[in-house]
Amino acid sequence: MSTRTEASGDAATIDSRADLVAVFARGEKPREAWRIGTEHEKFVFRTRDLRAPSYAEPGGIRDLLRGFTRFGWEPVEEAGNVIALTGPDGGISLEPAGQLELSGAPLKTIHETCAEVGRHLFQCRELGEELGLGFLGLGFHPTAARADLPVMPKGRYAIMRAYMPKVGTLGLDMMLRTCTTQVNLDYASEADMVRKFRVSLALQPVATALFANSPFTEGRPNGFRSFRAHVWTDTDNQRTGMLPFVFEDGFGYERYADYALDVPMYFVFRNGRYIDCAGASFRAFLAGCLPQLPGERPTLGDWKDHLSTAFPEVRMKSFLEMRGADGGPQGRICALPAFWVGLLYDSIALDSAWELVKDWSMESREALRLAAPRHGLAAPSPCGRTLQALALDVLAIAEAGLQRRAALDAGGASEAGFLSPLWEIAHSGQTLADRWLERFHGPWGGDVTPIFTEARF
Repeated sequence: MSTRTEASGDAATIDSRADLVAVFARGEKPREAWRIGTEHEKFVFRTRDLRAPSYAEPGGIRDLLRGFTRFGWEPVEEAGNVIALTGPDGGISLEPAGQLELSGAPLKTIHETCAEVGRHLFQCRELGEELGLGFLGLGFHPTAARADLPVMPKGRYAIMRAYMPKVGTLGLDMMLRTCTTQVNLDYASEADMVRKFRVSLALQPVATALFANSPFTEGRPNGFRSFRAHVWTDTDNQRTGMLPFVFEDGFGYERYADYALDVPMYFVFRNGRYIDCAGASFRAFLAGCLPQLPGERPTLGDWKDHLSTAFPEVRMKSFLEMRGADGGPQGRICALPAFWVGLLYDSIALDSAWELVKDWSMESREALRLAAPRHGLAAPSPCGRTLQALALDVLAIAEAGLQRRAALDAGGASEAGFLSPLWEIAHSGQTLADRWLERFHGPWGGDVTPIFTEARF
């Protein structure tokens, strides 16, 4: 989740609806300026007992964050606590239970992205060795109950923890027990955004299945390949899901702004603190009628904050965020941007992907969203085939798109090589979750704790 930082112009008061829409329009970039932003989260655990460290304990999350400053990262504080860092590789931030996130810098190629990930994980391992901490690449915590997990000192999380149980049964699990990998991509125009939004939203369940990596809850199989993805189906239906309106005629920046306006608020940030506005209307705020700030109208920063509190399968800010994948090992972190860049940054690939999904009904898209977390690649697809067969077609389109992009490393290799782990999964039909389940029922003898060694970065 986002860590709040002030950008130039964010203090400007919103004067009209056009100001809301302008945030999306300002994201437009020519093709040569398109970039790739990759974010990934991982669980932090104490190697001596496999428990999640608290913020303030010796060798805990605070000491971990301070440790990153030796690598040139600058601390970001809230109420006197270091809660994030900024640096040349983007930002490091905390999820609600101390999951550690790298929000990478916008980069030109996946080669650069993978180098960035490598630098970050090297730093994590060096600090982990000193502090007795390990880092786990999974989509859902394999052993901890909610009550076992610490809470980080970030004001927005306290508001969300109080609100989540009012709007769904799994929101606290989303906050405390999940990790994801996501990719942020650009668009050239409103029409380009619409095409990319529709294709990526329809194919998000394919990514969910290929990256499924969360089959355990509290030490036992949970019946899902991606329990993390299932959690989003009952977190808060007013701010999650497949957004049927994206496929309707006339969809564009204004329609997404209408959607975001109807997402209930969480908070407003003023004078260094978060004001609880959970459930309030941003439309009322626009009219100067927010009960918590009577007579005050929102700023551009308030709107950007609010956009970060919607959690659909694809989210728009001034770029598009792909949100369907579980956290996982280093190769999968590099594979996710390869998957989406291959599909969305090449016009031929984008057209081919649209041909695959353009005739799907909303009912079939929703059915796929619900089936993929439980069944993985064995789920039925709207094409009348398995999701595995669809994934093979989609990967072929993505690979061709990356080959045409011709972004080569120093050795002359294209970005298509980063798809290799996904090809292996798609050909075998076995996700990482399936392989963990085999080990649980086989050599692990029903004990899930070996995963802390085998899924450790």
